[in-house]
Amino acid sequence: MVICYFSAQYLPTVGGVERYTWNLARRTVATGHRAIVVTSALPGLPAQETDRDGIEIFRLPVWPLMKGRFPVLRPGADLQRAAKALWALPIDFCVIQTRMYPQSVWAALGARRRRIPAIVIDHSTGYMPVGGGLVGLCGRIYEHLACGLIRRTHPNFYGVSAAVTRWLTTFGITAAGCLPNAVDPAGLQALAEKNPKDWRAACGIGPQTKLVAYVGRLIPEKGAAELAQAVAGMPDAALVIAGDGPLLAGLRQSSAANVFCPGSVPYPETIQLLAQADVYCLPTRYAEGFPTTLLEAAACRCPIVCTPTAGTEELLPGPEYGVLLSDTGPDAIRAGLQRMLGDPSYAHSCADRTYRNLCDHFTWDAVFDKIIEIAKSTG
Repeated sequence: MVICYFSAQYLPTVGGVERYTWNLARRTVATGHRAIVVTSALPGLPAQETDRDGIEIFRLPVWPLMKGRFPVLRPGADLQRAAKALWALPIDFCVIQTRMYPQSVWAALGARRRRIPAIVIDHSTGYMPVGGGLVGLCGRIYEHLACGLIRRTHPNFYGVSAAVTRWLTTFGITAAGCLPNAVDPAGLQALAEKNPKDWRAACGIGPQTKLVAYVGRLIPEKGAAELAQAVAGMPDAALVIAGDGPLLAGLRQSSAANVFCPGSVPYPETIQLLAQADVYCLPTRYAEGFPTTLLEAAACRCPIVCTPTAGTEELLPGPEYGVLLSDTGPDAIRAGLQRMLGDPSYAHSCADRTYRNLCDHFTWDAVFDKIIEIAKSTG
């Protein structure tokens, strides 16, 4: 079977959708099928290649709007050549991520024209954060128009969490089900143990100090600044913020002595941070679909303190699995961290329960098996 994955952004760009696509494509190849990933062009990368995992990659010419976060296909001879080569392939099934990008509309229309079965997997629980006022209104109107165009091609829609499937009703879409975000617990454990970086030594954190970890993009909606303020008032704790973004410079300048901001770090080191931390905290206000970092923390048996974002109702279905924050102010975050860090027995039981839940429901093998079932039933 030849499965074509459309993802407006893809590795080496780092993000949840990018890794979701990569993991499914890898399993496609590993199980004897053929995987094609169609994404946006990036400087210095070829328009077409086959990577070391055997994944065939097409990179389409785009205008990288919103600093690359919203790529828009650029018409012209290069796009025509790429489209001709792509659609000449014997594609059996298309997986389109997500509903909002112009490339997703282009993919849905192209698949429909060639009578190739397709599904759309959505990863958000809100509109794109493009701003307020007229700009925000235009963004919402665009999203409804894009969804309308995709709906006319009659694909089935899926969400990566129950919250995403509920959000899709905003666009008049009844989801066919969930294809949840996932991880490979054994693979993450191997990363955590292979030549591990000692984060406490690197930051000069003593053995009696509780280590709090944050991993993610440094944008206002993710809550890293409020988390830094919360930990600044905890003399027996230290915070490592692993990530890059527009807030990084400000955090480095204003953070207390017990807050460390190394910026973007290699992926294995982020997993090692989660494996060594006493708690992972994600006080996000962002329209998350199902944050990958929550799953990675669970796979590393790291206790979790977070806001009730999408995915938490499945991964953390009760207080015996983790601490859900009442709000995202520094005082509420500090109280949540103290609840977890102040009771090691509770923290250990939360991490253990969440790990078992993860292994039962949120692995890439399980998600890929479901995609193959869908492909066979719609082919």
